[in-house]
Amino acid sequence: MEIIKTDSLEKIYSDNGVPVHALRGIDLSIQKGEYIVFAGPSGSGKTTLLNLIGALDKPTKGKVFYEGKDISQKSKKALSDFRLNNLGFIFQAYNLIPVLSALENIEFSMMLKGVEQKIRNERAFSLMKDLEIEELAHKKPNEMSGGQQQRVAVARAIINDPTVVLADEPTANLDSKTGGLLLDLMEKMNEDKKITFIFSSHDKQVIERGKRLLMLKDGLIEK
Repeated sequence: MEIIKTDSLEKIYSDNGVPVHALRGIDLSIQKGEYIVFAGPSGSGKTTLLNLIGALDKPTKGKVFYEGKDISQKSKKALSDFRLNNLGFIFQAYNLIPVLSALENIEFSMMLKGVEQKIRNERAFSLMKDLEIEELAHKKPNEMSGGQQQRVAVARAIINDPTVVLADEPTANLDSKTGGLLLDLMEKMNEDKKITFIFSSHDKQVIERGKRLLMLKDGLIEK
């Protein structure tokens, strides 16, 4: 089942008035349950493509379809609701809220959806147990290692049972062993929960584990 499709996707940025073509016409089809990696050198367009698929940015030209519906020109409010209800995000910098505990960070998107506190707590603690991070429940991000913060970020990304998780350089700040354990975890969730994972990375370990690899260069997918 096709879950994401891009049609002639282009993105042009302005750098002091000079147009920069980040993407030059990407046609792509992603099936539900895929474990896919966008790879390529810096400036190849992989993060831009991830951001457009994740509705974090709008294309200059072309369209992004999610389950057959065009999301590329939705309003900011509609895109925000779409992300909350369908997608999970894992970032290189973790992006945890520093004043919140691990438990509160994981619960945050459920709170935005109006889930009552008792249910939020039960779901969050159950997931933290699965990810073996329950001892972090009441710690703030500055009290955790990088690997612990990223595990919390993974929990936050999947707590709402998203169909798709987008991960931008998720292992970049981790040592190879911790990064490997994190990838083990995401592979298991892909297999067990059939979550579609889409990575942007130049980490050899991530690339080697990709079940489907797309190499980008100069804003195009290399054939």
